Amino acid sequence: MGVREIQAEQITKTIKKLCIEANTLLGDDVIQAIEKGYDMEESPVGKDILGQLLKNAQIAKEEGLPLCQDTGLAVVFVEMGQDVHVVGGDLNEAIHEGVRQGYKEGYLRASSLDPLTRKNFGDNTPAIIHVEIAPGDKMKLALAPKGFGSENMSRVVLFPPAVGIDGVKKFIVQRVEEAGPNPCPPLVVGVGIGGTLEKAALVAKKSLLRPVGQSHPDPEIAKLEKEILGEINNLGIGPQGLGGRVTALAVHIETYPTHIGSLPVAVNIQCHCDRHKEAFL
Repeated sequence: MGVREIQAEQITKTIKKLCIEANTLLGDDVIQAIEKGYDMEESPVGKDILGQLLKNAQIAKEEGLPLCQDTGLAVVFVEMGQDVHVVGGDLNEAIHEGVRQGYKEGYLRASSLDPLTRKNFGDNTPAIIHVEIAPGDKMKLALAPKGFGSENMSRVVLFPPAVGIDGVKKFIVQRVEEAGPNPCPPLVVGVGIGGTLEKAALVAKKSLLRPVGQSHPDPEIAKLEKEILGEINNLGIGPQGLGGRVTALAVHIETYPTHIGSLPVAVNIQCHCDRHKEAFL
């Protein structure tokens, strides 16, 4: 098999489209999860809020408006076939330019700035880019705008192995309880277990790309997801933190091998609009 060329301009156009779609079109998986939550919610206030979230998604779709005023930082996951050659420009810059155009033309809020001076860059670049090399000659682009009401509530802890699964469960539930209303529940709780400091966080974030409520293929991990979701929904935080049964729509756990001397756990919380769109080139 020969090398397949992909134009940098094509990457830019695709990222631009994904930026606008991810911020305005709530996925069917999220909508179905909120509808399911609406049916099980016992609190009248909570039920009303979930209904408003569904109406908000409908208005955003019909009028091309952002689902939320915090259109986040653009997080881009690239799965790049090893037989792909990007031509006509640099891969990273092609992605940044797509974000620049998408946020400008979609009238999306620019939130990126210098962390120390706090000077806003005005175009929501640079994007946060994660690249994985895969077999073949295709490229997959997944874009997830990450708002910081939820991002600020996320944590990574490197536990001693002795805490075990019970300690991991306790940490995840406690993190959601301490976050309270801040991350705009109902949540999707992404969890990364294993790896290193940065790998656990990356695994947790990538878990949020999974369709909401889709169980892990490993039955034991799927069982753990269900148990933790039940405990979280027994906290009583509820939609928007105003009380109720539906604090989280799903818990997504992914694991990665780690060192004998540690048990890294990352919790990356996502708000009710778990925004993500993908495309293949």
